[in-house]
Order: sequence, then structure tokens, then C-alpha cells
Amino acid sequence: MSNDKHDNKNNFTKHAMQILPGFLVCVIIAIISKIIAKLFLPTLGAATIAIVIGIIIGNTFGKKDYLNKGTKFSEGTLLSISVVLLGGTLNITQLLDLGIMGIVFIVLLMLITLFGTIFVGRTMKFGEDFVLLMASGNAVCGSSAIASTAPVINSNSRDKGIAITMVNVTGTVLMLLLPLLTSFLYNNETFKTSAFLGGILQSVGQVVAAASMVSEAVKEQATIFKIVRIVFLVGVVFLLAALKKKSPVKGVEAVEEEIHSHTHQSRIKVPWYIIGFFITCALYSLNIIPHNLTPILKDLDNFIEVIALAGIGMRVYIKDLIQQGPKASMYCVFIALIQIVSAIVLIGILL
Repeated sequence: MSNDKHDNKNNFTKHAMQILPGFLVCVIIAIISKIIAKLFLPTLGAATIAIVIGIIIGNTFGKKDYLNKGTKFSEGTLLSISVVLLGGTLNITQLLDLGIMGIVFIVLLMLITLFGTIFVGRTMKFGEDFVLLMASGNAVCGSSAIASTAPVINSNSRDKGIAITMVNVTGTVLMLLLPLLTSFLYNNETFKTSAFLGGILQSVGQVVAAASMVSEAVKEQATIFKIVRIVFLVGVVFLLAALKKKSPVKGVEAVEEEIHSHTHQSRIKVPWYIIGFFITCALYSLNIIPHNLTPILKDLDNFIEVIALAGIGMRVYIKDLIQQGPKASMYCVFIALIQIVSAIVLIGILL
């Protein structure tokens, strides 16, 4: 027993030491970004500065293997913690501020993205599993949605890996472009801008990053829009399992049986930070988290978020953006156009 504890302690220490270098670089970038934003570029904000510095360092002298685990921890775990902390500053009534039309907007945009991605992918003759993974990742929550969908449709690791790369590349480009577009379309009005960013962008990190470039209010509400999308993850995965193209060899009954089997064997996991968000939101609404702690939680959440955004920036590799083939790039462009045009139309009609 004592040997097991000793081994666990050693493993934890080893893992922590592997994370530390990259994490410290992200912390330093966050501190520098905060200083630059406060003294020189307050309108730009620390979030945008952290992403830009992260991209520059991550593609030059900071592109080191020993930094990978720390930057991954920063962009993943830290950002998840940031979402949970955000819940501790929001009342449940603020979630209801989206209204019926806000939820209808999200559902319709998700469905248009799903079926639009599938239609374009099939038209361009991509493999069926790959197309379904792209639909899931773009409609719901990027890599997490792809990871949840892959075992249910029994896709191979190659399709999964390429889909994750393409969805992340698309989301990264949109993360930088959409805040400029919302400024032109909506003059950064909070509700419509939040719906636009939270309804389109692929990952939570990209939503937080893009919305932080606009304002704190947009960041909070865009995150709520995004969380509503993630709540529908389970339904989307089951829908994609049902839509899986029938194999001419197996026949209808065999395919249905296979889908049924994989659906039950594979557990669809709702990300832990979404559960955490709702728990902290409930605790705040019930005043179990005292409201006078809100400024402290917001400051802590903001700093953790800037560290996470530095990590996101450091893991945006320009080479990956360039190396996409023309056919794959066109597929991503078509998906982005479907999302953007549909969001503009739906916001005009519903919101």
C-alpha cells in the first residue's frame, strides 16, 4: 500500500514538472499582456494581446516539445476551470435571459450547420464517417463533440484526427475574424454579438477568446449561448448515429443493429466543466456563494482565462493553417460560410 502511494506521488510530481515549463510561459505571457493592456492598449484588452503574443512565441522560439504539456494544460484544464468560475458569478436568471428565441436560434443554427456540413461533405465526396465527425465538431463543441461522436459511429482514428485538426483550424481563423465582423454588423451590441459568436465558434476556448476581444459582457453571454449548444451534445450524437449512411454490404438491419450496439457500448460524456458551471451557477443563485465574492471571482476568472488564451495562442501553428489541402480548405470555407450566413439571417429574424 505504501509503495502504491509512493508511486502515485512520484507520478504526480513527474506530471506536474512536465506541465510546469509551458504553464509558466503562459503565466508570463498573461502578466505581460495585462501590463501592456493597462498601460498602452486598454481598448485592445489583455485577452487579444495574450493570443497574439502566444501565436508569435509558439511559432518561433517557443515551439519546443518540453512546453507542449504545459500549454495544453493551460488551454484545456485552465480554460475549463475558468468556465466553472464564470458560473459562480452568474445568477440562474441570467441564463434565462436568452429567452425562447435565443434557444430556438441555437437549435436552428445547429441543425443548419449539421445538415449543411453533411450535404457539402457528401457532394465533395469525402468519406461518410469523416463528414459526420465534421458535422458534430462544427455544430456543437469542436474536439469534444468529435471525441464523443467517433466511437458511436465507429470511425477510425485517422478520420477523427483529421476532423479535429480541420475543425480547430477553422475555429481559429473564425476566432480572429468574427469579432471584426460583429463590429461591422452589430456595432458590438451585446446580445446579437454574443449570439453570433456563441452560436458559430467551434470550441469554448474560441468563444471565450473571440468574445473577450469585444467586452466582458459579451464574453459572459456568448459563453452561455455556447453552453446551450453543448447541452444538446447527446442529442446530436444520437442523431448522427441514426444518419450514418447504410452500407450496401451489411444491409439496413445490420447497420441499425451496429449503430444500436455502438450507441449503448459508447458512453457520451458531457464535459465536466459544463456540470461544474451549472453547479456553481446554482450555488451563486442560492447565495451559498456570497455575492460579495463576485469581484474576486471575476478577477480570478479573468486572469486564469488570459493564461488559457496565451496557451491557445501558443498552440495555433501557422504551418497547420498553410498545410491544409485545397479540397479540405474549401470544405472548411463552405462550412464557415453556411454558419455565418445562417447566423446573420436567423439573428435578423429571431433576435
